[in-house]
Amino acid sequence: MIESPIARTTSKTRSSAAGSILVIIGLGVAGALAAIFTGGVAGPLAVLCLLPLAAAAVIGHGARLALGAAVSLASVGVAALAGLTLDVPVLSPALANVLGVVALTTTVVGLASGLVILQRGAGADANLHRQAEARLRQALNDQPHLLVAMSARGKLVGAWGPEPAGVAGLAQGRLLTDFVASDDQARVQAAIAAAVADGAAEVGFAPTREPDGWLVLSLRRVAGGRIMGTLRDGRAARDREAELERARADAEAQNAGKSRFLANMSHELRTPLNAIMGFSDIMRQGLFGSLSDRYAEYAELIHDSGGHLLDLINDVLDMSKIEAERFELSRDIFDARDAVAGVLRLMRGQADRAGVQLRGLLPREPLDVTADRRAMKQIALNLVSNALKFTPRGGAVTVTIHADGPVLELVVADTGVGISAEDMQRLGRPYEQAGGPAQRATGTGLGLSLVRSFAELHGGEMEIESRLGEGTTVTVRLPVIEHPEPARIS
Repeated sequence: MIESPIARTTSKTRSSAAGSILVIIGLGVAGALAAIFTGGVAGPLAVLCLLPLAAAAVIGHGARLALGAAVSLASVGVAALAGLTLDVPVLSPALANVLGVVALTTTVVGLASGLVILQRGAGADANLHRQAEARLRQALNDQPHLLVAMSARGKLVGAWGPEPAGVAGLAQGRLLTDFVASDDQARVQAAIAAAVADGAAEVGFAPTREPDGWLVLSLRRVAGGRIMGTLRDGRAARDREAELERARADAEAQNAGKSRFLANMSHELRTPLNAIMGFSDIMRQGLFGSLSDRYAEYAELIHDSGGHLLDLINDVLDMSKIEAERFELSRDIFDARDAVAGVLRLMRGQADRAGVQLRGLLPREPLDVTADRRAMKQIALNLVSNALKFTPRGGAVTVTIHADGPVLELVVADTGVGISAEDMQRLGRPYEQAGGPAQRATGTGLGLSLVRSFAELHGGEMEIESRLGEGTTVTVRLPVIEHPEPARIS
């Protein structure tokens, strides 16, 4: 594992601290011995007991001063206790002087050695700190973005790293907005204020020296109310956003063009189709004379196919109008039962041919609503048609309507094949279909999308519940009952 400069500095600091402690304790022992053998605390060398305190003062650390004072007091105490309890022989003056000189010399040498050790340790610590600071500055200058420190007013305090094009010469004491194009200065100042208030902000701007450039400034509030930020070249990101915006605008224009084309095409197709259906209906009814069985069958097929095609065209036209926000509801008051009952009558033949039981559960009392009658019939027709298409022979489709306060609920439930979770994610969007190829070939994928759109135009919603193999239930809720009946108290 690589040892960091801070770790190496800490290790040296610990060694230096241990050396200073040993020097202080050694001086205390030497001072006590010198005092004991030269007459105790009243002897000429008793003052040497204060050497630990003097050494701690030279070292200059608050903790060392406390240790020096404690060791000096201990030296004085040991010398005094020895003078009272020990029978120390009285030394001759000549020998006492020699021992005093030896003790003093030892003390001075120890103190000098300790000071040299401490000086070397301090020098090593300072050198390591300088190396760590140099490495940190180098790392800041080598990072890919420009790092800036500024006051809460936006005045630069420091800058590290490569300067992006357009802001060369950032100097301490200048305002960052001095390097921002005049049109963007207010936004940059607002971003700085937002960073001070909220803790973070980001803004893009053009630099004064390169109007075609684009820089992105990310800001963070740090301790002391200052702001740290990074400046990076944002031209590539801006160009990508502009390209995406152009692509979105092109897609919207193409979609609008598609909607206009479908609307125009649908109108153009309706005129000849109405003629085809009208003349085939005359032939089918034999208004101008009877036809052979085969020709009558052909007329029936032409009329049915024309009706199916007209339904598809109407769906496309309605969806085009909805997408173009040109569809307007034609609201009037009518009995919702009539609209649903008409759909049940219309779909009864298809249900019989498919071998599916079609049931309607309608309230006995009138259910007056204020809504678009054709949209209401279209909702019921699309839901019943879908249910019949996905319900196998022998199954059942049940249509229910009832009032829930001001909300009309239309529920179409079937015992069909159900919808997979994957298809559920897509259904309800235009031109999306579920099921196999056979079912997809019989529609345009607009049925549920129109149901959802018509419901939302009325201020309502559509909800689908289904499990694969267990059938499907579609519920449409429309707030179209203006005068709901009060609840009866039983």
